[in-house]
Amino acid sequence: MLQPASDFDTLKSRFRWSLPSVYNIADAVSDTWAESDPTRLAIRQVLQDGSFNDWSHRDLNLAANRLANVFKAKGVKAGDRIALLLPQIPQTAVAHIAAYKLGAIAVPMAALFGVEALSYRLTDSGACALVTDTAGLEKLSAIRDQLPNLELVISIDGPETGVFGYDVLLEAASDRFETLRTSPDDPALMIYTSGTTGQPKGVLHGHRVLAGHMPGIELSQDFLGQPGDLLWTPADWAWAGGLLNALFPALSLGVPVISHATRKFDPEFAFHLLEKHKVQNAFIPPTALKMLRAVNSPASRFKLDWRSVGSAGESLGQETYDWFAKEFGFPVNEFYGQTECNAVLGSAAALGVTRSGAIGKPTPGHEVAVIDEDGQVLAPETLGQIAIKRPDPVMFLEYWKKPEATRDKFIGDWMITGDQGIVDEDGYVHFIGRDDDIITSAGYRIGPGEIEDCLIKHPSIALAAAIGKPDPLRTEIVKAYVVLKTDEEGDDTLEKDIRNFVRERLSAHEYPREIEFVDALPMTTTGKVIRRKLRDQALAEV
Repeated sequence: MLQPASDFDTLKSRFRWSLPSVYNIADAVSDTWAESDPTRLAIRQVLQDGSFNDWSHRDLNLAANRLANVFKAKGVKAGDRIALLLPQIPQTAVAHIAAYKLGAIAVPMAALFGVEALSYRLTDSGACALVTDTAGLEKLSAIRDQLPNLELVISIDGPETGVFGYDVLLEAASDRFETLRTSPDDPALMIYTSGTTGQPKGVLHGHRVLAGHMPGIELSQDFLGQPGDLLWTPADWAWAGGLLNALFPALSLGVPVISHATRKFDPEFAFHLLEKHKVQNAFIPPTALKMLRAVNSPASRFKLDWRSVGSAGESLGQETYDWFAKEFGFPVNEFYGQTECNAVLGSAAALGVTRSGAIGKPTPGHEVAVIDEDGQVLAPETLGQIAIKRPDPVMFLEYWKKPEATRDKFIGDWMITGDQGIVDEDGYVHFIGRDDDIITSAGYRIGPGEIEDCLIKHPSIALAAAIGKPDPLRTEIVKAYVVLKTDEEGDDTLEKDIRNFVRERLSAHEYPREIEFVDALPMTTTGKVIRRKLRDQALAEV
C-alpha cells in the first residue's frame, strides 16, 4: 500500500518499488486473506431480483483450490492458457485465482463476443481449457471442431455432451492446493487488445501486473483500503478496466467487491445499487458516467455513501467532470493507461491533484512523458506522444507470438501509446487524441481491421472501411463506409442486415452504428484505405 503523505510530491518522492522474488496474483488477492481473515467479505453477488449472495475470502479460496485441482487432474499445467468466457460473477474470480495458483495463463474473454471473435482468440492463444456458461457453449458449438487445442470445457451451468459440469467437478475435488511459487515476471494473464491493422493482439502480462497497478488504483480511490470501503464497477471483468482497475486491487487490499452480471448498463439501477449496498468506492468508465447524467437529481433522490470514484478508458472531458463535482460535491479521479501499461497517470482529489480536462499526473513508480518521434522529451505545452519508460512493473511482457509488434511498441526505452497529448506547466497531462486509426467507444479500444475483415465477408459487400465518428455519449461510434458488389443496392433493409451480421460475429460494441454506402474508398497508390480522409468526412457531419 502507498504510505500516507500530506501532499502528492512527498508521496512520489518516498515511493520505491519493492517486489519480492516470489509473487503470485492468487496469493495477493486470495491466499493471504483466506489465512489471516477467512470470514472477511470478498465478493457480494447481487442477483437480478435484488437479492444477494456473500462470498468470504475462505469461500473464494477453497473454491479456487478445488478448481485448481480439477485443472491439474485434467492435465492443465503451468504456462497453459485457460480461457474464461463468463460474466461478472464470483465464479469468474474463482477461475482466475485457480489459473494463477497453477501457474497457468488466464485469458479473459467478454461474454458479448460473437463466434468469430471467440474463434480467433481461442485459436491464437492455443487455449487448452475453457470455463464458460450456457450462453458461451451456444457460441462454442459452432466452432469447437475447429479448436484442436481445446481439450477441456467446463460449464458453470452443468454438464452437457463433451462438457464437464463445474459444480460436479468441484464437489469431487480436494479443497487443498499449494499455490505455485512464481516470480513476478512469470506469465499470468493475457488480454486481447485491438490494433490498427489485422486481428487483435494478445497482451501478455506477468504476475507483477497487479503490483504495478496498485499505486495508481489506490490513488484513484483516494487511498483505497479505508474502513468501510466497498467497491463496485459496471465494467466487465473480462476487460482490463474491470479486472485490474477494480476487482484484483480491491481484493488484494481486503476491500469487498460488488458483482452484478448485466448485459446493459442501467443508470437508474446503478444508483439504487449504490444506495442499497452503501457502496463507498466505484470505478465508472466515462461513458457510464455520462449516462448517469440522464438520471434526474440523483444526489437529492438517493442517499449515497460513496467517497471516491475513479474513471478511465477514454477521455472524461470537462463537462462530465464539472457536472459530477457540482452534483455530488467531490470530483472524479480520472486516470490513464492502456492494456499494455495501465494506471500510469492519475488524479487524487484527497491530495489536491485534480484538474478539469486533464487525465492526471504520473503516479508513483511510473515515468511518463510526452515525446517526439525520436524519443526526446518535449517541453511543456508541446504536442507529442504520451509514452511510458521501461522497466515498469505494470508494463506488458510482450504481444503473444508477435515479436515485431512488441519491438515496434518502443522507441528506445519509451513505450509509445499512440495517444497525442501535452503536459501543462503544472505537470498535468492532457489527452488530445489518437495518432492512429484506433476507435475508442464506450471505453473499448476497437481496431478497424477486425471490423473490416468481418464486413467484407457479407455477401453484398465488396470493400469496407471502419472509422471512429465523434459521439457525445460514447466518445466515438463505429461508422462503416461500404462499397457494394455489382448489382447490389443499399437500402435500410441491407443496412440493418449488415449491422446484425457484424454484431453476431464480433460483438455488441464493435458493430457499425452508422453505415454509409459509397461508390469507392479513398486509397493510396499501394491500395491502402486512407482512413484519415474518411475521419475528416465524418467529423464534418458532427
